[in-house]
Amino acid sequence: MKDSPGRRLDRIDVRILRSLHAEGRLTNAELAARVNVSPATCHRRTQRLFDEGFITGVRAELAPAKVGLGTLVMIGVVLDRSTPESFAAFESAVHKMKDVLDCTLVAGDFDYLLKIRVRDMSDFNKLHGEKLIALPGVRQTRTFFVMKVVKENARLAF
Repeated sequence: MKDSPGRRLDRIDVRILRSLHAEGRLTNAELAARVNVSPATCHRRTQRLFDEGFITGVRAELAPAKVGLGTLVMIGVVLDRSTPESFAAFESAVHKMKDVLDCTLVAGDFDYLLKIRVRDMSDFNKLHGEKLIALPGVRQTRTFFVMKVVKENARLAF
């Protein structure tokens, strides 16, 4: 497997990545046993994968409803201008919003697609009225309330 800058991953690197991607709570000793290397070698390789950006972080996946954020909303955003400055201003403002889980620049009917979790429709209404429509350059939004999540945060197939 090859990363874009030219670095090749060997089979042990790939096994480390696949193992951690499937189960991020593995101890170094458990991971080393799974990939059949010594714990010291495993630690050194895993650290290198972090340092080189192959692994960008490790975190727990939470149940949104259990923490009071059971309503999932997707929002298509159209900006009033398609300039680098307007995109930069919008993106900078979105980075500061803790409510926005994902923001993706897309091709098609919208400029951006936002993924947001809120407590309920009332919570979203407040967020929309106070923050979303006030984002820099927003001309139009289109809101989609998710009725059912069929598949989310699937593992990368590599």
